[in-house]
Amino acid sequence: MTESEFLAIAEAVLAQVEAAVEDSGADMDCERSGNVLTLEFDDGSKIIVNLQTPMSEIWVAARSGGFHYRLQGDQWRDTRDNSELFEALSRFATQQAGEPVTLRAA
Repeated sequence: MTESEFLAIAEAVLAQVEAAVEDSGADMDCERSGNVLTLEFDDGSKIIVNLQTPMSEIWVAARSGGFHYRLQGDQWRDTRDNSELFEALSRFATQQAGEPVTLRAA
């Protein structure tokens, strides 16, 4: 995958995450600055989602750790445990929000 192909696909994923946060109804703020998306919770904790273009990966930093996602077929999968990006984001957000949060790709 070329850099421009990665950026086009990954930018669409960031937009999907933003939309999923808005649709979730969860009490968290979502702010985007370039290739970095920050989800902030009432307790001040954050989840950072950013693009790592040289690696063709999406990286996530959450209270529970740092995770790298690589495109496999049509899904972004963790390079260690193979979890799917939106399922993992839902789990991280649930942990940090203290309430159930479900984030789904559009």
